[in-house]
Amino acid sequence: MRPFFIASLAGLVCVPGLAAQHRAISDSDLFAFRWVASPQIAPDGRRVAYVLVTVNAKHDGYETSLWLVATDGLSPPRRITSGPHDGAPRWSPDGATLAFLRPTDGHTQLYLLSLAGGEAQQLTDLPKGAGPAAWSPDGKTIAFTSTTAPEDLAKPEKSAKPDEPKSDVRVITQAEFRADDEGYVDPGEHTHIWTVAAVLPGEQPAKARQVTSGAFDENAPQWSRDGTRIYFASDRVPESYYYPPDNNVYSVPAAGAGGAGGALDTVVDIHGPVFGAALSPDGRAVAFRGWINPRATRSYNQSDLFVARDRQVKNLTADYDFDMGGAVLGDQAPPRGGEGSSPNIWTADGRSVIVATTEHGRSNLVRFDAQTGAREPLTSGDHAVLAYTASADAKSVALTIGDPTHLPDLYLLDVATKGVRPLTHVNDSLFAQLALVTPEDFWYTSFDGRKIETWIMKPVGFTPGRKYPLILDIHGGPHTAYGYVFFHELQWMAAKGYVVLYPNPRGSTTYGQEFGNIIQYKYPGDDYRDLMVAVDSLIRRGYVDSTRLGVTGGSGGGLLTDWAVGHTHRFAAAVSQRDVADWLGFWYTADFTLFQPSWFRSTPFRDPQEFLVRSPVRYADSVTTPIMFVLGEQDLRAPPNQGGEAMFRALKYLHKTAVMVRFPGESHELSRSGKPVHRVERLQHILRWFDKYLQGKPITAYDGR
Repeated sequence: MRPFFIASLAGLVCVPGLAAQHRAISDSDLFAFRWVASPQIAPDGRRVAYVLVTVNAKHDGYETSLWLVATDGLSPPRRITSGPHDGAPRWSPDGATLAFLRPTDGHTQLYLLSLAGGEAQQLTDLPKGAGPAAWSPDGKTIAFTSTTAPEDLAKPEKSAKPDEPKSDVRVITQAEFRADDEGYVDPGEHTHIWTVAAVLPGEQPAKARQVTSGAFDENAPQWSRDGTRIYFASDRVPESYYYPPDNNVYSVPAAGAGGAGGALDTVVDIHGPVFGAALSPDGRAVAFRGWINPRATRSYNQSDLFVARDRQVKNLTADYDFDMGGAVLGDQAPPRGGEGSSPNIWTADGRSVIVATTEHGRSNLVRFDAQTGAREPLTSGDHAVLAYTASADAKSVALTIGDPTHLPDLYLLDVATKGVRPLTHVNDSLFAQLALVTPEDFWYTSFDGRKIETWIMKPVGFTPGRKYPLILDIHGGPHTAYGYVFFHELQWMAAKGYVVLYPNPRGSTTYGQEFGNIIQYKYPGDDYRDLMVAVDSLIRRGYVDSTRLGVTGGSGGGLLTDWAVGHTHRFAAAVSQRDVADWLGFWYTADFTLFQPSWFRSTPFRDPQEFLVRSPVRYADSVTTPIMFVLGEQDLRAPPNQGGEAMFRALKYLHKTAVMVRFPGESHELSRSGKPVHRVERLQHILRWFDKYLQGKPITAYDGR
């Protein structure tokens, strides 16, 4: 860790040797966790507004409220809204007012809160709600997005048959018709840009005006420096899932397309996706993350940082083979707190762009020269930067940072000195009680000579000379990465007496384009071999009992768990979570289509053998490991009927030991933002299964009835 972390947080970093002084972390500690989200620094850099997420009293949901803290560190944070579901704060240019979102009558609406005092006032009242605010440079107007259509605003005519029920039948014409954690998609509903006068409205909400229209979606609005135009990102291709990702940056007159300012203008088009577009101080350039689609399809495309000026686009990171943006996997991102902002930040002189990058599981802020691409780290250390925003002069950055033994807190970065200091300590009182494990970073050589990074958590109270049961925990994606961020699941496994091994096998991000894409058309395959070499490398250290090996993972990690038990008998227990077991069924039922040949060369109806040979369920005959399947019943990303349910049915037909644990109402996000009570119960089931088969505990809950 960097010295500033050591100085401010050293008293909270617990190691196994301190177990006698502190208690082990528990599953139900999740109920007491507090998450800092959406940091928004004021234009003058003197204050930061943020969202605080807590678990509600019934443990079946989350509550959010807005808080404010001064950046001088001289006063504690204070709550400024009552909640219980406030979010997305955005500062006015003069720093006198905050716009934020609050649910009202079933939809989120924009509210304004004067920091001079008084209650928040509702600004918008659209039938389908409003998105986060984008203030005009003069502070007189707010742009936002909404799916409200003109017909939604029209007063409904009285039906001749008022008691006639409205049809609930869906007529589906598009291939992508539902989305995990969201439900069914209305193809006729589109996200457009609206504007509203940014004045405290008094008793009645203000009247908003629609700026864009049509059959496409517009997102991420921002204003031109003179306030005459609004920039946005949009993919303006019908049924774009048939093609490689390719959204552009456009601008439209603030008065609307066809108004006095002119029509729609294409600002950036690189034949690939564009993320986090940001206008330079002079308004003539745009910095953005993304990639240019290659001629040969790739399973994984690593983002670069670009600057577009005068229709010329330059890649600033062509020689920097790491990920743009934060990309470290954990189970403690702020649930229902909003992702916050992770923009590309221009320095005031327009010479540099600041952005988060991720290398080998570590996410930090880096400054890139806007002409040459020369880079300079602004933060460093074994941690993950999650979200950040900058003051108007870009001299100060508010950012949330977490590491393996701390949930994320809010920090302030002085860009000139690179000094970072904490502004919040929201979990200090809880974490001061806990004996947490600092993971050990370990690189090993895989079967083909490739270097693979993994982390090891030893049990709390680890005793040299003793042999412990092992749990191999496999990440999903497959294109994501473990790293330096807090992971409750892994900490609790260590607290329960297990050695935890969590590698980044080939296919993981944060190790370069080639490393991430090497598993294309070979997933699962050599990544499984990487995992088994990791297990062997750890066993050679002498403190793992090779007869008590467990394996688990979620999503793609569930797929690899299923694959592992079908290809080796070494594991004494397995827990497969929201898995893929039948690729043919997945192709037909997942919420996103696989029409692009990025994972498979063909389709299951043309070449079923390619899908079958990579489907774990095909190897059910070989499974001898007792296995539990943890499933969300509303999971549309990895639907249960092609995953754990299919595998369970095959194993039960063969009279093998298997159990399903199904969570009603939960999506693919069960472990990250599901109901708190379900998240805790999920942890309990996983550890009970391992306790039963790896530690011989007399647990009868899963015995046949």
